[in-house]
Amino acid sequence: TIWQQAVAKLSDKTWAGAELNLSALLAKIPWGHHIQIFTKCSSVEEARFYIAQTLEQGWSRDVLAMQLKSNLYARAGKVVSNFSRTLPLPQSDLAQQTLKDPYTFDFMAMTLPYNEADVERQLTQHITQFLLELGKGFAFIGRQYHLEVAGNDYYLDLLFYHVRLKCYVVVELKNRQFIPEFAGKLNFYLSAVDSILKRDDDQPTIGLLLCRDKNNIEVEFALRDMNKPMGVSEYTLVEALPDNLKGAMPTVQEIEQDLKQLQRKESD
Repeated sequence: TIWQQAVAKLSDKTWAGAELNLSALLAKIPWGHHIQIFTKCSSVEEARFYIAQTLEQGWSRDVLAMQLKSNLYARAGKVVSNFSRTLPLPQSDLAQQTLKDPYTFDFMAMTLPYNEADVERQLTQHITQFLLELGKGFAFIGRQYHLEVAGNDYYLDLLFYHVRLKCYVVVELKNRQFIPEFAGKLNFYLSAVDSILKRDDDQPTIGLLLCRDKNNIEVEFALRDMNKPMGVSEYTLVEALPDNLKGAMPTVQEIEQDLKQLQRKESD
């Protein structure tokens, strides 16, 4: 069949035993999605992932193309976390698969220089794209969400509720490389949310630290003795030069012209 031929092109070695499973999944998504998946994926496992995600998330063809371009398959479930030690099964596995590393915020361009508040503001201004990158199930509650603890005011960068995990998710945004102190502060915020906002039928609150860079070994050490469930991921975004510097940068045509002149000199 056409399905068999398409799947077989991915990898002859992985085709055995995959036909029945994939054919059943393929029958549930549009043909246009098939073409995108089978022309972009290099293995049956990768194709199966995008088919399953299309069904679960309800992706349109454009959204599927975006997820393929951002290589979601390689990012999903890769967050460095302590979920296996702080959450019971199957909640720990579900939380791990819900988060990713890195997060790609290419839907907004940040003009240098910028700070964490600028990134927060842009994320909330592009909340539809932000929620799409986070994945299905995230409900946005607020930015700089206020909590009062022992008469002191604290503000959470971003607060969500995940309807499938049935828990609050606190997202802390850092415009720098991860340092262990970040985990301690997030642990405190999770304790506060569990005490103030969490209902009896809610699962424990989860924390997500988004940093520009991290050392995975350092993160693992920092999370090892934390008693609240949290993960650490990197994020990427598009950086733009400020207007006053754009004129100082050579154009593509100028660079090409300089290269041609250099080649002429070398050939003489």
